[in-house]
Amino acid sequence: MSEVEKRRSSDGEGVEVDHVKQEQTAPATTDSWVAQFESRDEEWRKTTTKKLVRKIDTRLLPFLIVMYLLNFLDRANLAQARQGDLEKDLGMTGTDFNLATSIFFVGYLLMQLPSNMLITRVRPSLYLTTAMMLWGGVSACNAATHKFTELIVVRFFLGFVEAPFFPGAIFLMSSWYSRAELTRRMSYFYSGNALANMFGGIIGASVLDNMDMAQGIAGWRWLFILEGVITIGVAFIGIVVLPDYPATTKWLSEEERAFAQWRLKRDINEDDEAKATTVWGGAKLALLDYRLYLFVLLQHLSLLSQTFQYFFPSIVGTLGYGKIETLWLTVPVWFGTFLVSVGVTFSSSKTKDRSLHIFVMMLVAAVGNAIATGTTNTGARFFAMFLMPMGAVSSYQIILSWIANSFPRPMVKRSAALAIANMVGNTASIYGSYMYPSSTAPQYIPGGSTNAVICLLVGLLALFLRFLHIRENKKLEQAEQNRAAGNVEEDGADRRADGFRYVY
Repeated sequence: MSEVEKRRSSDGEGVEVDHVKQEQTAPATTDSWVAQFESRDEEWRKTTTKKLVRKIDTRLLPFLIVMYLLNFLDRANLAQARQGDLEKDLGMTGTDFNLATSIFFVGYLLMQLPSNMLITRVRPSLYLTTAMMLWGGVSACNAATHKFTELIVVRFFLGFVEAPFFPGAIFLMSSWYSRAELTRRMSYFYSGNALANMFGGIIGASVLDNMDMAQGIAGWRWLFILEGVITIGVAFIGIVVLPDYPATTKWLSEEERAFAQWRLKRDINEDDEAKATTVWGGAKLALLDYRLYLFVLLQHLSLLSQTFQYFFPSIVGTLGYGKIETLWLTVPVWFGTFLVSVGVTFSSSKTKDRSLHIFVMMLVAAVGNAIATGTTNTGARFFAMFLMPMGAVSSYQIILSWIANSFPRPMVKRSAALAIANMVGNTASIYGSYMYPSSTAPQYIPGGSTNAVICLLVGLLALFLRFLHIRENKKLEQAEQNRAAGNVEEDGADRRADGFRYVY
C-alpha cells in the first residue's frame, strides 16, 4: 500500500483527503473530546444533552414533519379528488379507483431499497429535497390527465419518486437521536400522517366548494395543482434548512458535533461506522438477522390495517351526508387521531415500552372496525370511525421507532433494515386497496371484518416480539458474564457491545 492513500472524507461529499494526515490528527482530536466527555459528571451530561436535543428538535424535526405532511397529502389526495368529478371526468368505473390507489405502491416499492441504500452515500438534505421536488411535480401532473390510463401512469411514477423520503427520513432521525429519544420524535414525525388527512379534508372541501370550474378548470384538478406547487416551494426551502449528520452540521459548534456523536455511540456502545464496509454488506447483515423478518411482518400487517384511510372520505360518505360535508366530517376524526397518537407515543417513550402500547391500541382499532362493520346506526358508526385511525395510526408510530431501535449500528445495516421493512410492509397497500370496493358499501363488511382480525394479529405479534427481545437480552447478559470471566465466544459475527439491550 502506498504511503499516501486517497479516500473519501467522512462527510460523504467526495472530498479527497490525505489518509495519513487524517489518521495522524483526527483520532487525537476525537480521543481528547471523548476523554473530556467521559470525565464530566452526569449532571453536566444531562444539561448538555437537553440543550443539544432542543436545538436538534428545532432545526431538524419541524421541517421533516412538514415534508411528511406534504408527502402523504400528495399520495392520498386522490381520495379527496374522488369527492369531486374525478371519476366522471376520467370515465372511471367499478374498481378503477382501487387500481389507481394500488398502482402507486408498485412504483413506491420498486424504488424503496435502492433509494435508501443510496442515502448513506450522499447528502440526505440534497437527496430528500430533490425527491420532494420530483414528487411535487409529478403530483401536479395528475391535473393534466384526461383518461384513466393517464392517471395510472402518473400514479405509478408518483410512487417511484416518493419512495426515497419516508425510510430516508427515519434513517436520518436515527442518526441524530438516541433510542429513547427516537420514539417520541417518531410520534411527532408520523403525526404528519394524521395532519395530512386532516388538512386534506380542509383543503379538499375548500377547493372543491370554491374553485370548481374557476378559469374553466375542474375543482379536483385545482386540488392537484395547488398541493403540487406548495410541495415544490417547500422543497427549495429544505435545501437550506435540512441538516445532514451531526459530524457535518455547521449550526453545531465543534464541541456539540463531537458530543452529538459521542452520546449516540454511548447509547448503544457501538461506533456508527463499525463493519460498514459496503452498502451490500450492510444489506447482508440485515438479512442475516432473523428478527428482521418478524418486524417486516409486523409492519406489513400494521400497514394493511390502515388501508382504510385511502378510502376514508368514501367510508364517511356512507353516513349519508353530501360530498363537501363529508370532507369536513373527516377533519375532527384526524385531529383527534393526531392528539391521541402523540399522547400514546409520549407514554411509550416515558415508560420505555413498545409492545404493550401496540397491543392495547390495536385492540382499540379492532373494536372500531367491528362496530363500523356490525351496525348501521349513524352515531355508532361515526364513533367507530374515530377508533379505527386512533388505534391503528398510534400503534404504527411506535412500530416504526421500534424497528429503528432494534437494528442499531452499523449505519448501513440500519438503513437496509428500515428500507426492507418499509418496502415489504408497503406491499400490503397494493392488495389492501381492494378491501373496500364501492359495491360493499355502506358497511364494507369484507374489509372491516378482515381489518378487525388483522388488528388482533398485529397486537399478538407485538407481544411475541416482546418475549423474544426479553430472551435475546438474557443472552446478551450471559455473553457479557462469559467475557468477564475470560471465556472466549466463538460466534461473534454480529456481536453487540457490552451494555446494549434491545427495547421491547
